Amino acid sequence: MGKSRTAPTLNDVAKEAGVSTATVSRCLNSPARVVEETRKRVLSAVDKLGYTPNMAARTMAANRSYSIGAIIPTMDNAIFARGLQAFQDHLREKGYSLLVASSAYHPDVEKDQIRTLVARGVDGLLLIGHAREDEIYDYLEQHQVPALVAWSYLPEARQPSVGFNNRGAMCDLARSVLAAGHRRIGLISGVTQGNDRALSRVDGARDALAEAGMEPQALTVIETPYGIDNGAQAFAELMRREPRPTAVMCGNDVLAVGALREATRVGISVPGEISITGFDDIELADIITPSLTTVHVPHREMGQKAASELIDMVEGRSAGRSTCIRTHIVSRASLAFSKT
Repeated sequence: MGKSRTAPTLNDVAKEAGVSTATVSRCLNSPARVVEETRKRVLSAVDKLGYTPNMAARTMAANRSYSIGAIIPTMDNAIFARGLQAFQDHLREKGYSLLVASSAYHPDVEKDQIRTLVARGVDGLLLIGHAREDEIYDYLEQHQVPALVAWSYLPEARQPSVGFNNRGAMCDLARSVLAAGHRRIGLISGVTQGNDRALSRVDGARDALAEAGMEPQALTVIETPYGIDNGAQAFAELMRREPRPTAVMCGNDVLAVGALREATRVGISVPGEISITGFDDIELADIITPSLTTVHVPHREMGQKAASELIDMVEGRSAGRSTCIRTHIVSRASLAFSKT
């Protein structure tokens, strides 16, 4: 029987790299504070020896778990993927790990997940949107867990946010649709109850109609859960309405892809007979035919800035600052001038 091997220690890594144990610790916990050459030498020694930091000891020493929780509404599509990846990448650079949960757009599920993550000792929480009960924020304050909201910018809200103006962005897109001569406009929206982002986008489209001297309620709205099949079904329903819209705006690109698929299936030319727009500018928006006119959301910038701000909140450098991320319209083939 061979000799049992003992796990490598911090001292072993320091000896292998030719540095002090304090330098190894700093490299693993705050890599940005260590010069690149030293950092590479330490990480090479970590890999060679197979060293794994003792997180329990680190947690006890710092009274911190170095973990951040994030609760997103869904993992079913790519809407949150870019932002969450950038969020995780920045956390990792600063020595934090990420715990992710999905609420499936159910407030009660989110509430349970918040309590579970707090029980697991997360140092902070990333939440999506502002639509939730005050008692949740009371609970987080009671347990001294900082929380930051993303994907929505609402400076007057109770919690700080790193996000964008959903209402303003959809208003800008609706102005483009109106500038193309469309007056019969339908909107396929996500379910607005409990979703401030979806509601704000509906309000933004109505703002543009009112600005153009039209009745805001003239906007035909169908609410549906996010999903390609749901977008297709909602588009089919709009096509049964009289008068039929000449443009269909969608609350996100996933719904818009569904609408495009249904238009193709039934032989409706896009944008020849009807224009379709999306929101988010996920990769699929540029790949599908015709490519989608949409609102570009800089998800990676938002994720990185959200991580930076939440870490500052956790480490006591900020009480919570709100940042508005700028969006812009990406004009592609799916929007054309109205022929009616």
